[in-house]
Amino acid sequence: MEDTKPEYDVVVIGSGLAGLSCANMLARDGHSVLLLEQHHQLGGLAAWFKRKGGHIFDVSLHGFPAGMIKTCRKYWSPEIADMIVQLKGIRFDNPQFSFTTTFDREDFTRILRERFKIPQENIESFFNTARDMNFYDDQTMTTRELFEKFFPGHDDVVRMLMEPITYANGSTLDDPAISYGIVFSNFMSKGVYTVRGGTDKFIGEMQAELMRNGVDIRTKCPVEKIVIEDQKVSGVIANGKMIKCKAAVSNGNLKSTVHKLVGDEHFSGSFIEEARKVRLNNSSCQVYMGIKKGERIDYIGDLLFTSVAEKFDSIKLCSRNITSRTFSVYYPETRPGSDMYSIVSSTNANYEDWASLSEEEYRASKKELIESTLDALEKYIPGGRGKIDYVEAATPKTFQRYTLHERGASFGTKFEGLKISMGLHEEIPGLFHTGSVGIIMSGWLGAANYGVITSNDVDKYLRS
Repeated sequence: MEDTKPEYDVVVIGSGLAGLSCANMLARDGHSVLLLEQHHQLGGLAAWFKRKGGHIFDVSLHGFPAGMIKTCRKYWSPEIADMIVQLKGIRFDNPQFSFTTTFDREDFTRILRERFKIPQENIESFFNTARDMNFYDDQTMTTRELFEKFFPGHDDVVRMLMEPITYANGSTLDDPAISYGIVFSNFMSKGVYTVRGGTDKFIGEMQAELMRNGVDIRTKCPVEKIVIEDQKVSGVIANGKMIKCKAAVSNGNLKSTVHKLVGDEHFSGSFIEEARKVRLNNSSCQVYMGIKKGERIDYIGDLLFTSVAEKFDSIKLCSRNITSRTFSVYYPETRPGSDMYSIVSSTNANYEDWASLSEEEYRASKKELIESTLDALEKYIPGGRGKIDYVEAATPKTFQRYTLHERGASFGTKFEGLKISMGLHEEIPGLFHTGSVGIIMSGWLGAANYGVITSNDVDKYLRS
């Protein structure tokens, strides 16, 4: 916090993609912006880490809609947008079906018609219904009811359509249908995309753009309090230092923002009552596997949605007794100039299943997670164990430690969180939030776009 100015127009707390996008847009609009990040690097869950042997691991499941290209080109730079490339092989393998797809509307239509014998009329009606959804729509229809309407009796179709989105944002069949339909439609436009050059280069380019636009960036600076005076934001306290500001934008966990950074006493009783009803989403486990330098693996697809469960079950999907996992395979072309391969296994998880373990049980469970993942990988890469020279695991406790997200909630909150997030500045002028809330805002594209939406609200407030 050395040499910070005593006052800024706005302080952005947290540097996930929503916080980064919000800070960038506000700086572009001519406001003085201080960006504070508690970790030593920017990115939030758009993260990476390096390990011995030359390995670089990308954290989180890397697959987002084509809309990310437009978002980056419009709100960041053409150079950043040009880093986004399509994944060609999305593979499903479970007891009900096994195939590879480009994961777009045309190919899904073909698969639904030819493999599952769904009438063309039902297929078209389903896609059009999902495409026309937006988050202001009626929330009473559940995703389960949506599928039953168009694909009655087809739990195999439900699995194909639902499983990847559950991995992307933690949604279940009993969540509002709009929380599924909006995300699904984004992917169906042109398929699944990722970053060429790795997350480290992607966030590095964003950091350089922020600096060019005049954002004051500080890492290792956890914010302890958002200061409220005369019923409005007057500053923040970070590393024990008071910084004055007209507006504060939290890119942290929504519930932590309300109850800890601000404090219940500054909100109306009815608002706090609604905020306490907001449910956190589930968390994740990941296993990072580095292939020995000089070894190679054959192409087995870019994303593999694998399962041994008989049917799709969102409760089983989060169980510590893992039946389903997704493998993200990073080939050398992921980082041009590199000859290294890496594989990341992702599973949804419940924080309670890991937080309640003793230290001894926790270490044993992490080892079991690694071993079962290596066993599962052997089906797709025979002899894969012998090609791996580095492996480690992350659990919901890991996500909580590094992101400070309450209960390691890697997907933010359930849908009711969106109303609270968007209503903060109506309770306390100058207080804003952006990030993964309401399910539909989860993921790289949703987070970046929500950051832009929030920046517009902050800009209006500051100019008023």
